[in-house]
Amino acid sequence: MRTPYSALILASHSLEQVETALNGGYQVEYCDAAEAALQHRELAQVRMILIDIASFGAVGSVEACKHIKEAEQGADIPVVLMGAGASLDSRMDAYEAGCDDYVTDTDMQELRARVDRVMFNKVASDQLKVQLKQANEMAFIAMSDTSDLGVNIQFLLDVNNCDNLDELGMRLFQALKNYGLNCSLQMRGRYAVKNMEANGMAKELESALLMECRDQGRYVDFGKRSIMNYGKVSLLVKNMPMNDSKKYGAIKDNVFSLLQGAHARIEALDNIYTMQLESKVVMQLAESMRGLMRTVDDSYQHVMQDIASVVETMAAGVEHTVQFLGMDEYQEKSIQEIMETGISETTRVFNQGVRIDNGLTQLLEKIDSAMSSEHGDTRELNQLLELLEETTGKSMA
Repeated sequence: MRTPYSALILASHSLEQVETALNGGYQVEYCDAAEAALQHRELAQVRMILIDIASFGAVGSVEACKHIKEAEQGADIPVVLMGAGASLDSRMDAYEAGCDDYVTDTDMQELRARVDRVMFNKVASDQLKVQLKQANEMAFIAMSDTSDLGVNIQFLLDVNNCDNLDELGMRLFQALKNYGLNCSLQMRGRYAVKNMEANGMAKELESALLMECRDQGRYVDFGKRSIMNYGKVSLLVKNMPMNDSKKYGAIKDNVFSLLQGAHARIEALDNIYTMQLESKVVMQLAESMRGLMRTVDDSYQHVMQDIASVVETMAAGVEHTVQFLGMDEYQEKSIQEIMETGISETTRVFNQGVRIDNGLTQLLEKIDSAMSSEHGDTRELNQLLELLEETTGKSMA
């Protein structure tokens, strides 16, 4: 059976029902004020403070809680206010003062359950703090003993801010300085190959050697030199410590992680540039379509107007000629209806063409708007995608 937790009750008189409810799990003592609680002889062992609102009033109880929580010796001790009919404002004030819970003292089972829950959270929190402190200490020791790890982590953090291969290469050389290595670097992007030295111009022979050995495995050792390959990055190390197996292995392991980070950033830069090109193509396509639509629109307007004029002239000619053809009234009416239908259908086709033209114009405007900035607005891009899907669906139907 576990040892009961020490609990202080702030009240002007004894609370027998509360004592009974807490019996078996808590050893209860009383204090008549917050200051007295803070001066308790065994405050370091106190695991819970309960404040009786009936003894101090709502405002006084909140002030007592605040006083305890603001004191250094009471800041980590859970405080529970007990009182009936707590209003929303009272609970908000208690929470602001640092209160851990605000429970009714009329239902003793509920009181015990809530107090146990606060106690459980306190124990779990203390254990977590201990574990976190131990983890931080171990991490600090590891970082202190292995400075290489810190260099690599910093490189992997910094690499995401590189906007081009030149900047990426310089960052990599800065990280490699920690290992005292003399290196030549080759980065092979989708759109460019970059050969670099930490100081000075890249040498043609070394660049050719790196290109030829890029597919010869992760490590290519020859003499005191070693080529390390990972994806789109190759590194020629000119002063590998071949006679020191421990240092040799450590350099390979640590430098390889740097190459992995550089490779990932090269792929990201390639993808960014590809998306920029695709965006420019779409924008140029939209502009070309707009120009084409203006030309088609002008021609379309003239054609439709000519058609309408021809139909109207034909209708007038037929109407004029009908009176000399000796037709009866029924025949003349039939010819008239045919001509009216032709004019009506011509008008309908013309209006339909105008609507199609307007719809395509709106689509091109949406494309221009969505692609007008370097980083497109997600909402506009989604709207454009929905519009394109809707247009595609209508065309297939």
